[in-house]
Amino acid sequence: MFSSLVLVLLIAAIAWILTGAGLAPIFGVVLPYAAVLVFIIGMIWRMVYWAKSPVPFCIPTTGGQEQSLSFIKQNKIDCPSTTWGVIKRMFVEVFLFRSLFRNTSAEIYEESSVTNGPRSIYYSSKWLWCFALIFHYSVLVVIIRHFRFFLEPVPAPITWIEAVDGIMQVGSPRFYWTGGLALVCLVYLFLRRVCSRKLRYISLFNDYFPLWLLLGIVASGICLRYFDKTEISQVKIYLMGLTHFAPISAQGINEMFFVHLTLVCTLLIVFPFSKLAHMPGIFFSPTRNMANNSRRIRHINPWNPPKQYFTYKEYEDTYREAMAEAGLPLDKPLDKAAE
Repeated sequence: MFSSLVLVLLIAAIAWILTGAGLAPIFGVVLPYAAVLVFIIGMIWRMVYWAKSPVPFCIPTTGGQEQSLSFIKQNKIDCPSTTWGVIKRMFVEVFLFRSLFRNTSAEIYEESSVTNGPRSIYYSSKWLWCFALIFHYSVLVVIIRHFRFFLEPVPAPITWIEAVDGIMQVGSPRFYWTGGLALVCLVYLFLRRVCSRKLRYISLFNDYFPLWLLLGIVASGICLRYFDKTEISQVKIYLMGLTHFAPISAQGINEMFFVHLTLVCTLLIVFPFSKLAHMPGIFFSPTRNMANNSRRIRHINPWNPPKQYFTYKEYEDTYREAMAEAGLPLDKPLDKAAE
């Protein structure tokens, strides 16, 4: 946990110091282009790898009554048997996190006078689903709002989303709710991982590092907007230059912007090789994209090599003499075979 935090702080410190020393073109031009290139190539490689991976078994994850007798009601979303049912389940999974909503937690209670021994208790846990859903939609809105830095004129839908996000204006500049909600959700996800003994035990560097990166990105973005402010018009001109492959001078843009940009670029580089790649990965998961119809349609294992069958007639022709010496019955006696 602390090693990943130190690494994120080190990345931010290097960006702050070197951009202040006149190396802004490296962090503001070279790094963004390299990060986008690595992100695109890495995601294409991951998706091609997933698409080429064979699926030896029919293993859809189900959560309801499968298709059976006509008088038994089937759960067509949680246990689909058709392609249309799979599409509906994928839609609910992608946009509403259906499987996470069904999440249950397990706790072991020590011996008591009632249970006469340790007892496992299972109960519904919706907090993770709630904060995960809020976080993902908040980040989506933040990303859409940021398109105003890359487009001119700004499309009306982006302006509408920005107006709705800041509808409850608090002070100046306008307070965007999605930024605050994303920060709160990330703090919850971090505390959940740290405070739970089970999660803390299985958590590794690649669990904490993306979390610290996201916290750094959100925190630096909030700092840029409300505290260490920079000239927004200059930032837009600068980013428009990057978008049109005509970089311009970073004169007038403070170091905090490049810290924010560097952390975003680091996230783009790490994204294809981390657990964050579950975003496109869910569409390649056989537990989600397969219909539960193994009783009706035979699933062929693509790993099975072609077989060369040895018929009994061929077996007897090969070992007839040995079978005769052993006294085994023959379909074609030895003397007739010799003729």
